[in-house]
Formats: sequence, structure tokens, C-alpha cells
Amino acid sequence: MERIDKIISSALNISRSDARALIKKGLVTVNGSAVRSISQHVDENSDELFCRGEKITYSKYVYIMMNKPAGVISASEGKGEPTVTDILPDEMKRRNLFPAGRLDKNTTGFMLITDDGDFAHRILSPKNHIPKTYVAVLDKPFDSIVAEDFEKGMTLGDEVCMPAQISALDEEKRVAQVTIRQGMYHQIKRMFSKHGITVEELKRIKMGSLELDKSLKEGECRYLTARELEEIEKKIIATNCI
Repeated sequence: MERIDKIISSALNISRSDARALIKKGLVTVNGSAVRSISQHVDENSDELFCRGEKITYSKYVYIMMNKPAGVISASEGKGEPTVTDILPDEMKRRNLFPAGRLDKNTTGFMLITDDGDFAHRILSPKNHIPKTYVAVLDKPFDSIVAEDFEKGMTLGDEVCMPAQISALDEEKRVAQVTIRQGMYHQIKRMFSKHGITVEELKRIKMGSLELDKSLKEGECRYLTARELEEIEKKIIATNCI
């Protein structure tokens, strides 16, 4: 159960005061009856809400998969630069959305955007070590020495990386698939740089067992399904059982 003014504010992406104004004008109905109190509680799963005659679809939290384009900041505020929340379609925008985790400005691929702080904490918590898989285009091939260093857990300055998986996606070994379980600053780029290799392009293609929807073009997004959310949660549970 949620307060009606909170639901209207979130669903229409307006302020709570503007939502209350709509309610006081009799423009909001629940199950066919005009709402008389701004503090009325409704069940978002069973009650039917309308505003100005149009049905209101509301979820307490939303979970969005975006194929992040290059040049966009993984943040809610970009200080003048475009962010992942800025480029959401208008119908998806709502208050308090933020990216769950970060991708470098010029890294593309799977970005999860939500307003569920507890969920984001669970998937980002270092103790859960949710694996994240990337495709890296390199300026030169990697060899068995590089692969061994990735897989045993390399040291970067004072930081120690957890073992990472690496495999070649082409015969020349200039396109690599890498799976890491941490989120250290520029981690993959630094791992390759240690061996004199520059990452020219980097794209995240998977979080946990959930793959980026291949039908999404760069900059496009869609809501996650309930089943996809369950897949992420299962990965958290499985990781904690190891």
C-alpha cells in the first residue's frame, strides 16, 4: 500500500505538491471514485488509478536495461554532460532513478538503471561479487602469459584482482571476452595495460547470467522482466552459498 500522492508523483514524474493539486481538483480516481484525501493509501497491484481520465500504470520500483552509448556519463547528474538518465525516453523517466554501477564514459553496453536502492546494493556489494562480462577490442594480440595473469589474479599497484576469465573471440586474439567479479577503477583497461596492450573499445554484454538484449541498439532501453530480475537474484544467492 502506498499513499496516492506518492504514486501519482512517481507515475507522472511530477512533484508531490503538483500531485496533491491534481487530487484536490478531483482529477484522480481510484476504482471509479474520486480521491478525496491526499493521504489515501492504495494497492498499486490491484486498484485501478486514473488521472484526467487516463489510466495510471505504476510500479513501486522500475528496473531498466540500457545499451549505453559512448560519450554518456553513468550517473544521475552529469554537471553539463549527458547522463544515462538524461537519455531515457520521456515515458520511462521518473524521480530517483540512478545507474546501478558504472561504466566509463566511452565504455558501451549493459547498464542497469533503477530506483530500488536495496536491489542495487545487493548486486553491487563486494561480498556478492556478481560477475560482469565484457568484450574488449585490443590494439595487439594477447598471449598465454596475459591469460595466465588474468586467471590467477593479477596485482595492479597496491590492488589485487580476483581471478578473471579471458578467452579469444577471433583467431588473432585481438578481441577478448573478459569476465571480472570486481569493479575497480578502469580495471580491465589497467589489466591489459600492465602487459602493454591498449583497449580500443570496451562493451559490457552481461551482468551475472543476464545478457544484454541483442535487439537493443546503442542508446535504446527496455524494462527488465520479472523472470530476468529473478535470474539476477538467483546469482546473488548462488554466490553467497559458495
